[in-house]
Amino acid sequence: MAPTATIVICGAGIAGVALAHQLAVTHKWRDVTLVEAGDPLALTSDKSTECYRNWWPDAAMVALMNRSIDRLEELALASANRIRLNRRGYLYATANEGRAAQWRAQAEQAARNGAGPLRIHDRAADDYQPSAGHDWRAAPDGADLLLDPDLIRRHFPALNPATVAVLHTRRCGWLSAQQLGAMLLEEARAAGVKLIRGQVTAVTHTGGRVSGVTVATPGSTQQIATPRFVNAAGPHLATVGDLLGVELPVHNQLHLKAAFADPLGIVPRHAPLLIWGDPVQFDWSDEEREELLADPATAWLAGPLPAGVHCRPEGEGGSQQVLVLWDYHPHDPTARAARFPAPLDDSFFEIALRGMAEMLPGLRAYLDRLPRAYLDGGYYTCTPENRPLIGPLPIEGAFVIGALAGYGIMAAPAAAELLAAHITGTPLPGYAAAFHPARYADPAYRAQLAQWGETGQL
Repeated sequence: MAPTATIVICGAGIAGVALAHQLAVTHKWRDVTLVEAGDPLALTSDKSTECYRNWWPDAAMVALMNRSIDRLEELALASANRIRLNRRGYLYATANEGRAAQWRAQAEQAARNGAGPLRIHDRAADDYQPSAGHDWRAAPDGADLLLDPDLIRRHFPALNPATVAVLHTRRCGWLSAQQLGAMLLEEARAAGVKLIRGQVTAVTHTGGRVSGVTVATPGSTQQIATPRFVNAAGPHLATVGDLLGVELPVHNQLHLKAAFADPLGIVPRHAPLLIWGDPVQFDWSDEEREELLADPATAWLAGPLPAGVHCRPEGEGGSQQVLVLWDYHPHDPTARAARFPAPLDDSFFEIALRGMAEMLPGLRAYLDRLPRAYLDGGYYTCTPENRPLIGPLPIEGAFVIGALAGYGIMAAPAAAELLAAHITGTPLPGYAAAFHPARYADPAYRAQLAQWGETGQL
């Protein structure tokens, strides 16, 4: 007799694990089955920067993230902060007066969207509250915009002296993604969730309704009878969608990060996530520039590179580790394929370190003799407007939770709660429609997408 399951979830990354936990632990469902071809939480979830934020230009995303952060805080309290949650914030810095004005307008809009109040600090003697340790309960929300040069230098002496403004967004920080995933998986399995090591090769549906799933395991092929199937396949979202005959509007972007030791202490150990808000133009010598321009493979390094290089301290106690990231290459919006292991670029660390040195000039001390760095990378699975896919698919009993493009760890608790509400028929939050897969069939939404393409804001 074929095994049965109340629901089969394809993918044991953070989204699939969080959903299994929500169904089995919160809703008390039995016979929940997770299927994962490799190790749980090991394809892209363990490549995370482990950060979170409620800082978005999109009101629906602010609402989703506020709910998810609420749940992360609940998990931290319930586990004596096993997940090592902090609220140090994200610190954006700029040497451009015009950008400071843009940030003020964006912060005012974010406040209207529910991200918390904006506080302006334009005098050296002010009430700006720096980041604290792990106790997020004592940290403010909203954002602080520092415009006074003396105040900026007092609190952030390592920044580029040309910095004219910093925006400190406060309901942001990081956590241990490994501990979060492990805790959710442990509790889910204790509540009866079954984990199968294998690959979903077929989803059977007759009369427009899911009826079974075929799983290829290392030693055999299993047929599982089930009325419900969830595509939580991360970078394989589109491929698993094809098994259902449902085309999902997603593409994959490769993102890299590097970890290195900072024995000089250039990156303060108490720092927030540090983000340079200006484009970067490297100060090459004339000889270096000519050499770069002579080779089409390196000519791009002689021109301006995009804003957004960022870093944060990693580890506690006596750790000297720093994570640095920079998405400086354009992405192909039609790329569906994802290669594993992810292809790494040996030049990434030097380029990212040079970019980060624009914000923290002290890092230039490492450029003559680069520290040894550990590189890794993973894929962001994105929709055109960078909102996730959470909800039912056209086939009855089929659902999707994915396209959590670079925000899977932070969004997983609320995304899982939302999809569980769809599955169990419990009331949906007000932001549910913004992430429903059927939104692309709505002419009004397509018009919004066209406007987003022109303005960058829905």
